[in-house]
This record gives sequence, structure tokens and C-alpha cells, in this order.
Amino acid sequence: MTGAQPPAPPDTAGTILVVEDDRSLRDGLATNFQLRGYRVLTAADGEAGARLAIDERPDLIVLDLMLPGLDGFEVLDRLREREIETPVLILSARGQVADKVNGFRLGADDYVTKPFQLPELIARVEGMLRRSRKQRSAPAPILVGEIEIDVAGRRVRRGGREVALLAKEFDLLCLLARHPGRPFTREAILERVWGWDFEGTARTVDNYIHALRQKLEADPARPRHITTVRQVGYRLDP
Repeated sequence: MTGAQPPAPPDTAGTILVVEDDRSLRDGLATNFQLRGYRVLTAADGEAGARLAIDERPDLIVLDLMLPGLDGFEVLDRLREREIETPVLILSARGQVADKVNGFRLGADDYVTKPFQLPELIARVEGMLRRSRKQRSAPAPILVGEIEIDVAGRRVRRGGREVALLAKEFDLLCLLARHPGRPFTREAILERVWGWDFEGTARTVDNYIHALRQKLEADPARPRHITTVRQVGYRLDP
């Protein structure tokens, strides 16, 4: 990491996760990001990095490839499999074209090789954050019959009236609504909504589905939208 720190721009609030096993580099990046107004999370191995990314949902991830346990490619693949679209900048000493191509195919947004210039890295990070904020600023609501889901505002309306949902009820509804007609098993729902280390059971999903039907279906006993797929799980029908 070389180069002088550029002046901090205004309005840089956000959370950055640095997943890097080199302690001096990890701490150096964290310090520089913190000086510019960011909240910084750090992890020294792939498993801890994936868990923080899933639990904390940072605004951006700086990800090394050569990590203990899960490597960076496996971390990135795990996040994208769970449809976590947090921007990821790979920061690695592996500069071969094949590594870069693999990173982009798995869903990386940028790739910087070591050694690097600090001003360039910060400029890339801030550019990614600006683009990400712009894309998230006004996403179109998801419409399912008379149900309207405002993803950014985390609000749901049915027939024009707002319906109060618990946080996990909302997350479960969004998972189904983003894939209309696609059935999800209870196990897949638990993993994507609650996380792989959640100790609940399939009954947890049943209870939350029941609650959503009570709040959103005209006739909860005969649901039109949040339907059961026998011997599989649940899906949301438009």
C-alpha cells in the first residue's frame, strides 16, 4: 500500500468490510477508511468475512483472495448465491487474467492487484459506493396483486393501506417476491433469511408464512399469493 492519503470528500458515511489476513494491511486500510468517515468492519479469514457480510450487510466489501479457510472466491460465491449484492472489490496479489476473469464471473465489481496506490484504491471504492447509492436510491416497488412492496423503504401496502411487518417477515416476503413462481424449500428460506448458523427449525418458516398470510391474504385459509408447494416449501404467485 503506497501513496499519500487524498483529502477526504464530504458525505462519505457508510460501512466498509475489509477481509484481509495480513494484519498490517488490514489495519492500515481500516485506519484510512475510518479517517474518511466510514464505519469499518474487519475479518482475518474467509468464514468470518462471509458471516459479517451476511449479518451486517455493509455498503462495500474489500476482499482478499488468499485467505485462511474459505478463499476469496468461495466467499464471493457464497454471498452471490444468497443474493447479497453488496459491491465487492477484490484486492489481491494474484494478478493473472484467469483470476480476474473468475472474480468478475463470480460477481466482483472491481479488481485491484497488490501492490497498489492508496489514492487509486480509495477513488475506486468511493466511485463504487456512489454508483451503488444511485442504484439503490429509488428502486421500483414490487407489485403482487394488491400487495405493494417498497424494498428501499421496507414498507408493505395492501390495497393502498400500509401493513406492519416484522423485520424477518419483510425479508421472507422479499425473498419470495424477487422470484415469483419459484418454490423455495424451508431449508433454503432459513439459510437465506436467517443465515446458515441459525438454530431454528422448518417450523419457524411455517410460522412466519402463516403470519404473512394473515396480514396480506384476503382469505388466509385459501391464499392466492403465498402458496404451499407440496413436499417442497413455499412460493409467491403473482
